[in-house]
Amino acid sequence: MSETSDELLAARDRVVLLHSLHNRALGQHPHVWTRGQGALLWDANGREFLDGLAGLWNVIVGHGRRELADAAAQQMSTLAYATAYAGSSSRPAIELGERLAELFYPNIRRFFFTSGGAEANETAIKTARYFAKLNGHAGKFKVIGRHWGYHGTTLAAMSATGISSYWPMFEPRVPGFPHIESPYPYRFGGAPRGPDDRRTPGEMAADLLEEAIVREGADTVAAFLAEPVQGAGGVIVPPDDYWPRIRQICDRHQVLLIADEVITGFGRTGPWFALERWGVEPDLVTFAKGITSGYFPLGGVGVRREIADAIDAASGPQTWMHAFTYSGHPTGCAVALANLDLVEREGLRQRAAVSGERLLGGLQTLAGHPHVGDVRGLGLMAAVELVADKGSKAEFPPELAIGAKVHEATQRRGLFTRLRGDVYNLAPCYVTTEAQIDRMVSILGDSIDEVLGK
Repeated sequence: MSETSDELLAARDRVVLLHSLHNRALGQHPHVWTRGQGALLWDANGREFLDGLAGLWNVIVGHGRRELADAAAQQMSTLAYATAYAGSSSRPAIELGERLAELFYPNIRRFFFTSGGAEANETAIKTARYFAKLNGHAGKFKVIGRHWGYHGTTLAAMSATGISSYWPMFEPRVPGFPHIESPYPYRFGGAPRGPDDRRTPGEMAADLLEEAIVREGADTVAAFLAEPVQGAGGVIVPPDDYWPRIRQICDRHQVLLIADEVITGFGRTGPWFALERWGVEPDLVTFAKGITSGYFPLGGVGVRREIADAIDAASGPQTWMHAFTYSGHPTGCAVALANLDLVEREGLRQRAAVSGERLLGGLQTLAGHPHVGDVRGLGLMAAVELVADKGSKAEFPPELAIGAKVHEATQRRGLFTRLRGDVYNLAPCYVTTEAQIDRMVSILGDSIDEVLGK
């Protein structure tokens, strides 16, 4: 056995490392990734895998892009790091801010950089509270989230996250983070309140926000934090009339709308940012992942002009006392600029839209399987939800671990991704070829047949 085989490296790993969502059982036979190229990954045993989730939704331009390595090396050779605290800046940070101002929603022109999505969401939560206090509303501190929403695992971001499995061992959560039901077309539980209730499911789901604001008290709610399309929660695509109504509700109650575009930003759903699809502009936007394609840890928050102006005008005890050592990291910003160059020069957003149609169309051929309850997606992100009974939409008992078994079967066939229970998520790199998209669909179909029969 090679000294660099998966098994020997895994044994060394178990001695020294704790992993994200650490699970000792999963660490017994892990993949030890050693190389990537395009939409492919190789492990230490030389096995090849299709990267079905673009790393963690982030490697949008594909693996092995020399242009990004060169951008990092060039910046590191001149100025690897410099503080971006007040009184300091760097050319890459300035140029990235200018570039983003061209791409973002028209009302978003100022940016604060972080090391990733969780820090970005923490920043947005704090800024929403800060803005309320500046405007004389000290009691507006609550941030409403949604079931199946994912915003990170730092303490406030975890409290905003609506996936309950993240909570138990870290309770009590930060107070002030109520949740409403997701606009989950396959499982939304809303129902008309009477024969004269002509609201659509999308409108009913949106109205849950207004009900929560009224219930909590509008004078206590600072913001609504939500992903345009819920990613880690199972690629939940809302009805088209959901987001315009959400915007109206937020405006009516002076609640800031925070769009978590950590996954959906930079073309994952087609447009640069997902709410563009529904003609909605948020007050704050959090981003990360695709901005550097994962080649360097970088995220940030885009801020509406009025909020930025308020931060500018504050001083003394009202100063925006928020900071990270690596905010505006020159190397990260240089990589982001090179990454955005690639996306634009190679037409990768447009390619992702076409590939997304092919992926969703292919997955829909699996819908006839007796245990495929739902196939859904938008842009180059999709999911297949497996159920015990199609008619009732009943889920499999968790102890059967059906999703995990299907995932194991797809890995044996050379496809790697992540799940949410029995929901199989796919969000490949934008450079994934048509043949590779078709292969992903074929592998998943064969794996479902293996685990659940035909």
